[in-house]
Amino acid sequence: MECPHLSSSVCIALDSAKFPNGSPSSWCCSVCRSNKSPWVCLTCSSVHCGRYVNGHAKKHYEDAQVPLTNHKKSEKQDKAQHTVCMDCSSYSTYCSAFTADRHRKRKLLENTSLNSKLLKVNGSTTAICATGLRNLGNTCFMNAILQSLSNIEQFCCYFKELPAVELRNGKTAGRRTYHTRSQGDNNVSLVEEFRKTLCALWQGSQTAFSPESLFYVVWKIMPNFRGYQQQDAHEFMRYLLDHLHLELQGGFNGVSRSALLQENSTLSASNKCCINGASTVVTAIFGGILQNEVNCLICGTESRKFDPFLDLSLDIPSQFRNKRSKNQENGPVCSLRDCLRSFTDLEELDETELYMCHKCKKKQKSTKKFWIQKLPKVLCLHLKRFHWTAYLRNKVDTYVEFPLRGLDMKCYLLEPENSGPESCLYDLAAVVVHHGSGVGSGHYTAYATHEGRWFHFNDSTVTLTEEDTVLKAKAYILFYVERQAKAGSDKL
Repeated sequence: MECPHLSSSVCIALDSAKFPNGSPSSWCCSVCRSNKSPWVCLTCSSVHCGRYVNGHAKKHYEDAQVPLTNHKKSEKQDKAQHTVCMDCSSYSTYCSAFTADRHRKRKLLENTSLNSKLLKVNGSTTAICATGLRNLGNTCFMNAILQSLSNIEQFCCYFKELPAVELRNGKTAGRRTYHTRSQGDNNVSLVEEFRKTLCALWQGSQTAFSPESLFYVVWKIMPNFRGYQQQDAHEFMRYLLDHLHLELQGGFNGVSRSALLQENSTLSASNKCCINGASTVVTAIFGGILQNEVNCLICGTESRKFDPFLDLSLDIPSQFRNKRSKNQENGPVCSLRDCLRSFTDLEELDETELYMCHKCKKKQKSTKKFWIQKLPKVLCLHLKRFHWTAYLRNKVDTYVEFPLRGLDMKCYLLEPENSGPESCLYDLAAVVVHHGSGVGSGHYTAYATHEGRWFHFNDSTVTLTEEDTVLKAKAYILFYVERQAKAGSDKL
């Protein structure tokens, strides 16, 4: 879409405006004197900071929209004033009026589409309560992960039951307030914005929710994800879980949220896995423990090490890499069991990974094997679909068969005899899928089950889907939930 203000106004403004001295990138906001993200108004040449600093450029536009009084409005005055500004670093132009008009139209479309969120079940009409997430500019990687985590009931419920963050200063003392982009860095809370996003996703009051405030916090605390380029969904998930874990350890507003974990009887101490300090809901649900065995092939010395994990990254065996669909005839279908077996099988380390043997006192050839010492409540399996070649990062587009129910992990345990018959069975809760050919391009969507029905989450669009459709997906990340009650015995 083309903005009508930009086509003619920019050139005129650039010719007539009197800009400040110095390089544009060195200009400062006339309100707060910040030199971060300066924007210049092409109507009056005022410089203000962008929306990811204190938002004074947006406030300048809003202040200019006060209607004129005691004057007959001319056709020129009917037009919005001070609408076009320019980024002093990239020299890109932005029209506030055009964006505001798009927001109004989008809101109107949402209100008219609420009635379409209906579904016929057993002859009766019921509402689809699922809510999509708007794409803020190549943020499908974040949306797919958020939708997946929102459908892991125990994890989601913990955050939704947390009290809202209260700011205890000035006019806001004693009141619940919500983070906006105009607030300072001291008020940034990933846990709070994550909580609010999860609360919004299953209320059913809107077709799509905009996670702007959460994305703002991500920009603040995760520099790797600043900008609007495509990112890796698995990398984002790990950063998200790690930062949630760290913030929950430290508490917020003087209240330790880890204390709430100790009060939750469903997450007993025996199920906790500590990673980088005290346990939180992140490690209590996603945390497992691996035993890493390394054997020197020269003297036979065995070294054992226990490593905590939040997810397992599995290679797709090379012999299956040409099998791109389930129905393709050339060769057998790769299964999730093949990937797990490749991860846990005995492996001889190559010359670049020689083991430092303490008995031989030098690096020697060795073998390595992984055992799972403790399984997590939610088993997150990442299929390594992207790998580096000499010049670029390629995608392994192999179809991997996976079960919806009854994934049996007993044979990968270090001590399988100590686990109960049901404690090693897992049922699928969500799947993240990457569509496209490369990590820096393409699109992410997610499938997730909620109250016995499968949904497909494609940014702001949420649709019901069938189990067969889920099973045909080329999974990138799989979330399996430990089976609690006795059920069918269909196993992988």
